[in-house]
Amino acid sequence: MIALIQRVTQASVSVDNQIVGQIQKGLLVLLGVEKEDTKDKADRLLEKILNYRIFSDENDKMNLNVQQVQGEILLVSQFTLVADTQKGLRPSFSRGASPALANELYEYMAQQSASKITTATGKFGADMQVILTNDGPVTFWLRV
Repeated sequence: MIALIQRVTQASVSVDNQIVGQIQKGLLVLLGVEKEDTKDKADRLLEKILNYRIFSDENDKMNLNVQQVQGEILLVSQFTLVADTQKGLRPSFSRGASPALANELYEYMAQQSASKITTATGKFGADMQVILTNDGPVTFWLRV
């Protein structure tokens, strides 16, 4: 399971020109699910996301997590994160989970996140447009 997290001052996701999820200060989390992923891996990744210290403290050091700054999460499924790009000029998605498993784990992570922090989501499997203001820019790739 892979998460690309971006510290944002605002972010939104739209489907068919309609905003389906938006946040202010917090994290945009792009989530890729692989074949071998489980709810246990989702729990571990979410714990890491929620506790990853990438927000500035009073000394302008990255010492605070999204919860400590009263931030929000925008969770968006993105299967392209699991692409194998090592060979050739076309990505392979053979490591990607089936749509059924990916949707199950995406929905699970969204529910778990919402039980801990304000969480908005995209729409699984939809053609989405994501707009964000990356704060920093600060972007990290997390994997469990």
